[in-house]
Amino acid sequence: MSKGIIFDMDGTLWDSAENVARAWSKVLGQYGFGEYAVTTEDMYNVMGMTMDDIADKLFPFVEGEERAELLEACCIVENDFLAENGANIYPNVEKTWWRLLDMGYDLFIVSNCQAGYIEAFLKYYKLDEIVEDYVCFGDNGLSKADNIREICKRNRLDAAVYVGDIQSDCDATHEAGLPFIHATYGFGQVSDAEAEIGSLEELPLMIDSIFEML
Repeated sequence: MSKGIIFDMDGTLWDSAENVARAWSKVLGQYGFGEYAVTTEDMYNVMGMTMDDIADKLFPFVEGEERAELLEACCIVENDFLAENGANIYPNVEKTWWRLLDMGYDLFIVSNCQAGYIEAFLKYYKLDEIVEDYVCFGDNGLSKADNIREICKRNRLDAAVYVGDIQSDCDATHEAGLPFIHATYGFGQVSDAEAEIGSLEELPLMIDSIFEML
């Protein structure tokens, strides 16, 4: 039986808000929009949104192709910065992942981020060999629910769960027909999760019981 645990990125595996804000503010300054510098709090307020929606919210001072160009530049600089500097990874991600692998679970990532963001995370922390597969909104423009389905389909998973931290993660998981595990240490409250963890290290302690219910 092929069993998969699919992870969200922001608020579940790491907190990149400060470094992303730094990278985006650098680009805004280069484009002559220094007065619109992005703060860490700004990034927290858009966590979980698709990149297009984030641009709509943070770049109301430009429109159309100019907004798209600015967003692309921010994403490129952000990915490079994170690949070189990392961010605030949550405790014991690698240790927990190896334990889950030893327990017979395959690991995946699905996020609403831009293309290259997941790769930057995996590159900096040298986690490429642990994660079986990943996909994001920036790769194909699909919703999180559709990308959860895509991961399950192309990896022929017999059973899977999704681990995330905000209500939209939970909603997408349920839309895809999977149970949701709420990472309560992340950025949001969730009303209808099937289970919750207060730290990533708790996941191996309860994951078998979740799969027994599937």
